[in-house]
Amino acid sequence: MLYTLFKYLDKVYDLPGSGMFQYITFRGVTAFIIAMLIVIYIGKPIIRKLQKLQIGEEIRDLGLEGQLAKKGTPTMGGILILLAILIPVLLFARLDNIYILLMIISTIWCGAIGFLDDYIKVFRHNKEGLKGKFKIVGQIGLGIIVGTVMCFSEDIVVREEQNSNPNHTVTIERYEDVKTTQTTIPFFKENEFDYSYLTGGNQTLAWVVYVLIAIFIVTAVSNAANLTDGIDGLLTGVSIPIVVVLGVLAYLSGHIIYANYLNIMFIPDSGELLVFALAMIGALLGFLWYNSFPAQIFMGDTGSLAIGGIIAVFALCIRKELLLPIMCGIFLVEALSVIIQRRYFAYTKRKYGEGRRVFLMAPIHHHYQKQNIPESKITMRFIIISLLLAAVSLITLKIR
Repeated sequence: MLYTLFKYLDKVYDLPGSGMFQYITFRGVTAFIIAMLIVIYIGKPIIRKLQKLQIGEEIRDLGLEGQLAKKGTPTMGGILILLAILIPVLLFARLDNIYILLMIISTIWCGAIGFLDDYIKVFRHNKEGLKGKFKIVGQIGLGIIVGTVMCFSEDIVVREEQNSNPNHTVTIERYEDVKTTQTTIPFFKENEFDYSYLTGGNQTLAWVVYVLIAIFIVTAVSNAANLTDGIDGLLTGVSIPIVVVLGVLAYLSGHIIYANYLNIMFIPDSGELLVFALAMIGALLGFLWYNSFPAQIFMGDTGSLAIGGIIAVFALCIRKELLLPIMCGIFLVEALSVIIQRRYFAYTKRKYGEGRRVFLMAPIHHHYQKQNIPESKITMRFIIISLLLAAVSLITLKIR
């Protein structure tokens, strides 16, 4: 919005300073500051309002230390995160950019699913919330939209270098925009893989395969993030390094000089996603102001499902979805702990007549709580691990 306005003012009136809005980094940093200030400034009055309306978390007694003390803590704080993301993005990002439009749609879509879940829990007093099958249907719908747009939008291309040397003396560099279902495989030298290889080059089947992969990634990451949101500041803290990496990769992929130097895919216009990433980082840091232990507000499913969905779609946009198991290693372990616990319990119940457990409790952060490790220490250790995984993810740019 402001990009278009100041571009017009710069062109027509030569307004001093208006040219700064042409720089992604300036708009990104400004979005970061605005997002953080939005959360910090309006967070306290919103918390008071939620307390007054008695919109608090219903706590199930799981035998965890300090758990029942959290009863009544305001929830649905994810709305605050989403507003703090969307407002700066609408103001400072280019709204004619297909990637920005995809991220806005994904944010609203996943936020709406989470909001319905929280609404049913809080206002209908149903602890189960929105039925799992309806969540999955919503996530599948988003996966279909994202996969289809990525495959068929004319604005989404990879720009490949075409070198020609007919005279054997002069090399002429040419670039060609290619519609492709390519992705990036970490740690491999020739690290570009096209999903159409799985279909023998059939583009229609390649679209089907890509959409199925998009559905799986959106569903898996969104639900894994939801499972991670179990103790104060955990999901907020571990998500920040992930979004930082995604923002860096988006900027590098959208910059032809850096992309050529690092030998990664050059994705035109993807650099604009840096504005979205910085707005999200600002929103998460601002929310951590109130969500760190002891939490004054919970994000609820409005925030957790949206954060996971945003990360998944962002990775698909910059074709780094195969890097997610490293970047989102905490999410992966949290989800696997639940799957392993449930499967092993069911298996031992059939075999021995009673269910047995691998962990004291799942997701795994509750396992550590059961070992009487303080909640704040668990959160900090998980954040440190997330920072290490973020560093490893960036190292993949050079280690192949």
